[in-house]
Amino acid sequence: MSAGDVAALGGARLPRLGAVGMALWTVRFLVFGVVVAGIIGTIVKDRYTAAQWFDFVLFGLTIGSIYAQIALGYTMVYGVLRLINFAHGDIMMSGAFAGLFVANPLENSGFLEAHPVLGMAAILAVAMTVSGGIAVLTERIAYRPFRRVRGLAPLICAIGVSFFLEQTFRGFFGSGVKSYPDPSWQRAAFHFGGVEVPRIDVLVMVLALAFMAVLYAIVQRTRMGTAMRAVSEDPEAAALMGIDIDKVVVFTFLLGGAMAGIAGVFYAFLYKQVYFYMGFTPGIKAFGAAVLGGIGNIPGAVLGGFFLGLVESVGPTLVLDGLGIPAPYQLRDVIAYTLLIMVLIFRPEGILGERMARKRA
Repeated sequence: MSAGDVAALGGARLPRLGAVGMALWTVRFLVFGVVVAGIIGTIVKDRYTAAQWFDFVLFGLTIGSIYAQIALGYTMVYGVLRLINFAHGDIMMSGAFAGLFVANPLENSGFLEAHPVLGMAAILAVAMTVSGGIAVLTERIAYRPFRRVRGLAPLICAIGVSFFLEQTFRGFFGSGVKSYPDPSWQRAAFHFGGVEVPRIDVLVMVLALAFMAVLYAIVQRTRMGTAMRAVSEDPEAAALMGIDIDKVVVFTFLLGGAMAGIAGVFYAFLYKQVYFYMGFTPGIKAFGAAVLGGIGNIPGAVLGGFFLGLVESVGPTLVLDGLGIPAPYQLRDVIAYTLLIMVLIFRPEGILGERMARKRA
């Protein structure tokens, strides 16, 4: 091939980039430049000790594990129904409220202090039951009539369910903030080489990882999990093979709702308060985590949750402080939503990509 052919070929390829492509690459370089400048500025200032950075990372992993649990509900429902259940954050809120009404009597009687394992097991069991039941009722009443409807109707219905749950809990329990118990064993910490690790953070991460492993085993190693994956790939073919689609969908909502209940209890124990609107922000962030990891992909949802938690916790200090922005930690939500926007623009399939049949990919 001659030099003229190469030049002609290069000239033929250049117009394919277009104005939009050039603009996106410009945004990429600008974002990269801002991040690098912020990191360099933070390193030069050297304001934070190694223990403080450890605390940032630890909190990021803790809140990331909660985002990951909520994201699992999003990704499972989307994987089976191709539906974004925007009421999922409010289902998490219902689990937190259910756990509160068990946690307070156990705390007042001294049982939660004396028997933390049994007390937490009872709180989580009630939260999982209530949130799982609400998720199943939501699917049966609100989503099933729209299962074969195309367009915006299912999405609008999901948003309507979210408002309904919020206002229902507001009507029953008021709009005030209610406090979660704070037993002494949660305030204690493990000590590793001069670094303190709060027990509540360890509890949240360990139990979250354990429940995620159980969920992954159910999806990958059981007959119902095989049916879920078959329905996700091709519902019509799965029905022809004798799979009960309704049963699979109900089980998916039940499993996702139970995970949301666990996340709600952990979130409430971490922040020590619940209120009717508490599910909105973590729900949106968990949706971002599911998209970040690759919605429809269970390991991707877990990875996206932890990654988003770390970015939200470490990012403001690591990047914004170096740019001279005052009180950078107050802008952690901006960091999280900016990351979601960047993912939607530059890699909408997520980090691991969505697991879909070849004909649907």
